[in-house]
Amino acid sequence: MHILLTRPLEDCSEMILKFKSLGHQVSHLPLLNMEKINYEEINFSDYGGIIFTSANAVKYLDNNKLNKNINCFCVGNVTEKKARSAGFQNTIAAEGNVLNLKELILQNYMSKDRPLLYISGEIISTDLDQQLIDEGYSVKRIINYKVNHNEKFNENFIKELKVNIPDIVYVYSQNSASSFLNFIKIYQTENIWMNTNLMCIGEKTSSILNEIKWKKIFLFNPGEEEFLLYKI
Repeated sequence: MHILLTRPLEDCSEMILKFKSLGHQVSHLPLLNMEKINYEEINFSDYGGIIFTSANAVKYLDNNKLNKNINCFCVGNVTEKKARSAGFQNTIAAEGNVLNLKELILQNYMSKDRPLLYISGEIISTDLDQQLIDEGYSVKRIINYKVNHNEKFNENFIKELKVNIPDIVYVYSQNSASSFLNFIKIYQTENIWMNTNLMCIGEKTSSILNEIKWKKIFLFNPGEEEFLLYKI
């Protein structure tokens, strides 16, 4: 099968190698790039736990003064892996879903007298901090990166893509979906995806691309990419 991956290369390089080892053709169309944002200095000792809803939030956090044994709550396995590679020891991960992460925190963080530190990007799909505040927690949100949409793509790549349309496309966020829809319209490819299976994280992501006619749309959690190949 021909598979199109849309994440930045550092986030999908292992998956590219994995799919190629299984005999698939893999194309890479990075729709977004991340940029670090300067943020206020953090007194980490004020917090009893830290929350990450993306691996990028871990990547762009200056954590040299942070006790790596702090309770570390991650939205999914990919984010947890990134946190562990950054030295965090006491990690716990949800199944790639922010609502599941909220329940995980409610069940495992009882120290409401100690604030939680929530590290995230500029745009979030769910106001996790406010939901936890409504549950009686004290939460400080720090924004440490922003998402930029790629607008220039290799013309030869586009020509090859039009000739050999992917069987599967993986889209990981609402931002990516918006960028992909823009890409489709700029290059006037609205009518060539009818035999392509669209794989999206969450209904909000897939809804952005509903105006395009796909063979089928699947919803998935990070880590299920290979499993989805056998559902087609």
